[in-house]
Amino acid sequence: MMRNTNSFFSDLLGSIAERGRALLSRNGMAGPAGEVPAQIHLELLCDALLSGRGEASGVALADEILAHWRKLDADGRRAFLTMLVERFGPDRPKLERAIDAYRATPDAKTLLALHNAAEPRRQEIIRRLNLAHSGTEALVRMREALLGELKAHPELEPLDADFLHLFGSWFNRGFLVLRRIDWTTPANILQKIIRYEAVHAIRGWDDLRSRLEPADRRCFAFFHPQLVDEPLIFVEVALTAGIPGAIASVLAEDRTPIAAEEATTAVFYSISNCQEGLRGVSFGNFLIKQVVEDLKREMPGLNTFVTLSPVPGFAAWLRAERAAEVSEALTAEDKAALAALDDPAWPGRPDSEGAVRNALLPAAAWYMLKARSRSGKPLDPVARFHLGNGARLEQINHLGDRSEKGLRQAHGLMVNYLYKLDEIEANHERFATGGEVVATPAVRKLLRAPPGGASAKGAAKPSRPSAKPSQSTPEKPHPKPEAV
Repeated sequence: MMRNTNSFFSDLLGSIAERGRALLSRNGMAGPAGEVPAQIHLELLCDALLSGRGEASGVALADEILAHWRKLDADGRRAFLTMLVERFGPDRPKLERAIDAYRATPDAKTLLALHNAAEPRRQEIIRRLNLAHSGTEALVRMREALLGELKAHPELEPLDADFLHLFGSWFNRGFLVLRRIDWTTPANILQKIIRYEAVHAIRGWDDLRSRLEPADRRCFAFFHPQLVDEPLIFVEVALTAGIPGAIASVLAEDRTPIAAEEATTAVFYSISNCQEGLRGVSFGNFLIKQVVEDLKREMPGLNTFVTLSPVPGFAAWLRAERAAEVSEALTAEDKAALAALDDPAWPGRPDSEGAVRNALLPAAAWYMLKARSRSGKPLDPVARFHLGNGARLEQINHLGDRSEKGLRQAHGLMVNYLYKLDEIEANHERFATGGEVVATPAVRKLLRAPPGGASAKGAAKPSRPSAKPSQSTPEKPHPKPEAV
C-alpha cells in the first residue's frame, strides 16, 4: 500500500512539473532544460493540494510545499505570500452565483452557500498545510514571516486575517495545556524561558533558578499539543505577604524566601508571549484566571491576586504633553518640575526627586484614567489588557522599576492591578460597555483638576479624546502586552 501511495505521489509531482514546463514554454519563460522556477512550482503544488485528492497524497503535497517554503529566501517567501493573496482568493464566479441565489431566495441554505463561497481558497490551503508533519509549527513561523512584511506590504493584510481567523480556532483554550515550569523542567524548555522573557531580562541560569526554585516562586506556561516543548505564553508569580510597589525586592537574588503557606498575596510580575506568529491570539486572560484557580486550590490562605506591571506607553505620552503648548494634563508648574527628567541622573538627586514625584504621579493618574486613543480605549496596552480582564487599578508606584528599561519607557513607574475574584465580571462589563476604568479612591485622588478649573469628579470614566496627538494615538491593531 505504501509503495502504491509513493508511486502515485511521484507520478503526481511529475505531472505537476510537466504542467509547469508546458506553462513556461507557452509564455517563453522556460529556464535551462525546461526547469520550473520555484514560485510556479509552488503555485502548481497549491493547486494540486486544493484538488481534493486522497488524504495520503494531500499530506505528501503539504510536506512538499512546506519543504520548499523553508528553503526560500526573504524575497521568495514574500513572493509566495503574495501569490496566496492574488491567486487563491474566493472563487469569484462561484461567489457571484451564490450572491444571486441568496438575493433570489434568502434562506438558511443559500446563506450557507454564500458563506462558503466567500471564503478565500487560501484558507483551505492553510488548513491542508496543517496536515503536514510539523505543519502547525511551520504555519506559525510562516505567519511570523508575514507579520514582518505587513508594514511595507499592506496588500498582504487579507492573508494575515486568514491566519488569525484559523489560529483563533486552532489555539483556543480547549486545546491548551497548562504546565508548571520549575527547576526540574527539561533544560531545552528552560532555555526558551530565558530567551522569551520579554519584561525583566533573565541574566543567566542563577537568575532563572532564583525565580523558579524557591518555595515562594511559581511559573506557569501554556503549551499546545502540536508545538512540542514550545511554550506559547508564560507567567511568573511571586508569593508574598503584601502588595509590592517595586520590582527590585521581587527579583533580588539575595532575598529571604518565605514558606508558601505564609503567603497571603500572589503577585503576577511578568507575562511573556513566546510565539510572534501567534500575535493577536489571546492567551493571557485564560492564563491568569487558570493560574489564580490553581493557586487558590493549592494554597487556600491566598486572598489577594495582584500584578506588578510596567506602563510601557507612559514616557512617550508624557513627552508629548510636556512639548504641547497647551496640555489638559499638566500645569506650567508640572512642566517645570518634570524638566528634571531630562537629566539621566534624576532618580538619584534628592533635590529633584520629590518635585518630580509630586508632578509625575498626578500625570500618571491622568494617563491611566483619562488619556484615550481614537477608539476611546486607554492608551496603555497593558492597562487595556488587565482592565479588559476585569482587574481594578489598585495603585501607582513611583520608581517601582529603576532599571534602564523601566526608566526609559515609564520614568520608573509601575502599576498594581488587583484581580478580586467576586468583582472580575462586573469590572469587565463596566469597562467593555462603558469604557470605565475601575480604580481605587487612592488612585482617583492623585488626579488633580486640569488647568482651567474643570472638576476631576468621575475621572475614572472616559473623557472625550483630545485632538492632540498625545491623546489620540491609535492602539496597535493586535496589542501584545508584554507584562502583567
